[in-house]
Amino acid sequence: MKWSDLSDNWCPVARTLSIVGDRWTLLILRDCFLGMSRFEQFIESSGMTRHILADRLKRLVESGILERKAYSTSPKRYDYVLTDKGQELAPALLTLRDWGKKHMPVRRATSA
Repeated sequence: MKWSDLSDNWCPVARTLSIVGDRWTLLILRDCFLGMSRFEQFIESSGMTRHILADRLKRLVESGILERKAYSTSPKRYDYVLTDKGQELAPALLTLRDWGKKHMPVRRATSA
C-alpha cells in the first residue's frame, strides 16, 4: 500500500500518517518548531537529500501545514513557516519527544 492510499482511509490516524508519517517529514516539523524555516537549515539539521526535502516541503505546503513566504526575489528564496493547522501538531511532536527521552535514551560509551 502506498502512503497516498491512506489519505482516503476511514481511520483518522491513517489519514494523518498519509501526510506526516515518515521520518523526514517529522524531522522537518521538529525543525520548524525549533525555529528553523529555510531550505538549507533543514538540509543541515536532518541530512536528507535536497530532492527528498523539496518533495516533503511541497507536500506540507499543499496540505496546509506549512506556508511558503518569499524572503528574496532574486534569486527566489522562501521561508517555510507553520500555519495554524501546523501549529496544532505541537502536542504530537512533544509526545514523541517525551516518549523518546523516556524509552530511547542516548547510550554513551563509558570511559575505561
